[in-house]
Amino acid sequence: MPLELVETWDEFIDQKQYLYTLNFGPQHPATHTTLRLILTLEGEKVVKAVPDIGYLHSGFEKLGEDLNYNQYVTIVDRMNYISPVANEIAWHHVVEKLLGIEITPRCKYIRTILAELARISDHCLNIGAAALDLGGFTPFLYAFYQREQIYDLIQEASGQRFHPSYTRIGGLMYDVRDEWIRGVRQFVQTFPKAHSDIHRLLTRNRIFVERTKGIGVLPRELAINLGCTGPVARASGVVRDLRKDEPYLAYGELRDTFQVVCATGGDCYARYLVRMEEMLESLKIIKAAIENLPSGPVNIDVETKEVLPPKPDTWRTIEGLIQHFELIMTNRGLSTPREEIYGAIESPNGELGFYIVADGSDRPYRCRTRPPSFVHFAVFPYLAVGHQISDLVAILGSLNIIAAELDR
Repeated sequence: MPLELVETWDEFIDQKQYLYTLNFGPQHPATHTTLRLILTLEGEKVVKAVPDIGYLHSGFEKLGEDLNYNQYVTIVDRMNYISPVANEIAWHHVVEKLLGIEITPRCKYIRTILAELARISDHCLNIGAAALDLGGFTPFLYAFYQREQIYDLIQEASGQRFHPSYTRIGGLMYDVRDEWIRGVRQFVQTFPKAHSDIHRLLTRNRIFVERTKGIGVLPRELAINLGCTGPVARASGVVRDLRKDEPYLAYGELRDTFQVVCATGGDCYARYLVRMEEMLESLKIIKAAIENLPSGPVNIDVETKEVLPPKPDTWRTIEGLIQHFELIMTNRGLSTPREEIYGAIESPNGELGFYIVADGSDRPYRCRTRPPSFVHFAVFPYLAVGHQISDLVAILGSLNIIAAELDR
């Protein structure tokens, strides 16, 4: 029965004519991770797509009930493992909101710089991997080299390259050194050249444009109704960015240095363009923040007994050792109000929020995550229907799904 003679997809599926089922994933090079799509096909045309998650379940949220507010940062690192430091900033942003802690100006600026470096890193991977899936190997190399430069900066600041676990309640593990500041300035100077190279390789590339333009169109109303955020929503004309709408860290002071990047196409190509332009806006924020980096401490006063002491104090003073012991090994150091709270930041993929139910102890009674990937993966069935199998690769790449955010 031709599709034109059927009023709804479900009616066509009920006919059970000319249809077959295909598993896309969980082990498929174009999924980049362990997720599965159950596709109902007519020839190579997608009639129905059912996302199936649960192949990377690690119990991250449940682990939050057994770790204190400082220790849990090592777990949120693993949720969006493409830009882990952004997860850390989101987590401790909410914890500090719960405790009523105002971090120091220097800490605000350093966290802001790290958040924007994470955004560039995440967008580089997304654009490079999406191009690779569609046959473009060179942009992948260009993008990943820039990610390596960002990893160098993360390692210089925290001592760890991939999962830094750098933030703490009320501050950071360490203050940054002059070498890190020089490295950030050098990155600001060199990145535009690489960005321009990627732009020339992809933006007017006939194959890339034909594989992405008009593919996976997400209308503005549907993006709002389905709760999309970040580049996915802004590519459909939704003008929302928490850095502007609900400023946190140093974004309130730097809000005039950058613009919210939006498009109206709502397709894979529009999502690519939004991410490309967002990287340049992030570069403006980093440049303004590093040139106006305040002096002073990165941690609030340790006399509050709510924050970990600096590592040198832990190793060299009895007071620092005792405070570290009480906060990590016992529940006598940190007490929280008995209330529920939600907070969020504008992560590279959209609104990343945490909902904490606090019971007065040093660890949450319940810790719930609002990850952008979980919401965006649920949008996939709306974008896939009517397209060819080959188009699914472009759609999936444009959404930038991270499986560890799905299976928390």
